[in-house]
Amino acid sequence: MSTVILEAPRRRSRWWYVAAAVILIVAIVASVIAVRSRASAVTYVTAPVQTGSLAQTVTASGTLNPQNTINIGTQVSGTISEIDADFNSHVKKGQVLAKIDPTTFQAALDQAQAALAQTQAQAQASGATASGGPAAIAAAQAQAQAAVASSRVAEATANASNAAIATAQTNVTKAQAALSLAQQTVARDNQLLAQGYIAASQADTDKSTAVAAQSALDSARTAVTQAQAQAQASQAQIAQANAQQMASSAQTGVSNATAQSQAATHDAGVAAIGIQAAQVKTAQANLAHTIITSPVDGTVISRQVSIGQTVASSLQTPTLFTVAQDLGKMELDLAVGEPDIGHVAAGDTVSFSVLSYPNRTFTANVAQVRQNPTTVANVVTYTVVVYVQNKDGALRPGMTANARIEVAHVDNATIVPLAAFTYAPPAGSFSRNRRGNRGQGAATSSASSGAAASGTAPSGATTSSRAQSGANGQGGAGSSASSGSSASPWGATSASSGGAVTSGAMGRIFVLRGGKLQPVPVKVGLVGDTQASVTPLRGTLDDTDQVVTGDNRSTSSSASRGSASNPLGGGNQRSGGGNRGPGG
Repeated sequence: MSTVILEAPRRRSRWWYVAAAVILIVAIVASVIAVRSRASAVTYVTAPVQTGSLAQTVTASGTLNPQNTINIGTQVSGTISEIDADFNSHVKKGQVLAKIDPTTFQAALDQAQAALAQTQAQAQASGATASGGPAAIAAAQAQAQAAVASSRVAEATANASNAAIATAQTNVTKAQAALSLAQQTVARDNQLLAQGYIAASQADTDKSTAVAAQSALDSARTAVTQAQAQAQASQAQIAQANAQQMASSAQTGVSNATAQSQAATHDAGVAAIGIQAAQVKTAQANLAHTIITSPVDGTVISRQVSIGQTVASSLQTPTLFTVAQDLGKMELDLAVGEPDIGHVAAGDTVSFSVLSYPNRTFTANVAQVRQNPTTVANVVTYTVVVYVQNKDGALRPGMTANARIEVAHVDNATIVPLAAFTYAPPAGSFSRNRRGNRGQGAATSSASSGAAASGTAPSGATTSSRAQSGANGQGGAGSSASSGSSASPWGATSASSGGAVTSGAMGRIFVLRGGKLQPVPVKVGLVGDTQASVTPLRGTLDDTDQVVTGDNRSTSSSASRGSASNPLGGGNQRSGGGNRGPGG
């Protein structure tokens, strides 16, 4: 009984093993058939090759403002007493915009004018006093000249007196000699008369002669005394004249000093008049500044004061009104990044849109590329100035614009989508053509690798422009470039290593001809936002060709097969198990 129970399970488990093996074999065969079926049933997404014009652009954003905006402030402090202009007011040059309470400024002007009048009166009085100074100087000089003349006359009189003294002294000497002779004659006559030799009359005559000689001597002595007295009087006159001359000279000096003092007082009064006049002008200017006027014709776009508000003038004048001189001429200031600014130049065409008019495109030209950099969070940008005509008034100050600057342009170019550079075909799709295409793929890979090694891939403005375009939803190049195959059987064919299609790089695209993929090595020319111009390195491309941009594989598998490092080459040349040709 127990033996029968043990044998039944053994038979039953053996059949289960056989059934499981059969089911596993069938599943493997079905999977292989399904994989091959799916591989052979790949549906490709294509885009036609185009011939035409292509533009390379740089994207940037900026703000619109009037070309000439005037900030109107105040040069005096006070309280706003009147507002005569408001937002959007059209004003003329010199039109009153606002007024500041003028009470204190009018009082300051009155005080300055009164001080000026007082100073003018003082200057007039000092001028009258100073006018008498020259007359006093002339009188003192005349007295001095008269004293000099008197001194000269006294000197002449003294000289004459001295001459008279000398003459009188000579006469005294002569008179003494005559008297001595007369006395001797008289003495001899007395002896002779006593002896009787001469007559008495002769003796009397000689006595008379002696008396006359004595009188002449006395007269001569008197003349000497008179001459000496006259000489002394002349010396006194000379001393008096000299003293008078000195006094007159001193008076002249005093008169000069007085005149100079009076003239200095008058000059000080005249200078004070100038100071007071300047203070009057300052007070008048401050009073005039209480009336705020527009310096130009324009439109008020900002008013920052109200009646009763106190404004304070300082080193930085407060802004009361902002006036746009002409809203028909706007200025767009674009912030262009450091990688792109080298491609932007004056005269480049700019197209932009604003949020208010999303379906309208405005066009203008670059007017100026400013040299002054702006650094924010280690990002360097430069201001590109664009002058925009705004005759219909659609553009308003402060609007944000998203702009494209056309930095390069090419005509009659062969154009393909940027997505064609990121497509990597499945290796299994080319198993039937592996042998026939191995040589072609290897040669193409070698040629492309050589070209990439010898060529240069300049870092152009298109990298950031496409990235910005993709971020703004205006182009899919950036997203396409980032979704490539990590390993491709077609090898690396690009000189680019930054994940972006750049001008001058070598790449490979796939063309669908007769239902089969054919690789075409190309050199990239001008790169736009979603397209690039190419030149075939071998073979031809024309408008009848369809370039492959994708297939019916899932996005995830396509992304896993796409090149993460280079959209042009589809991965490293040595990756992918050495498959360098289609199906190889």
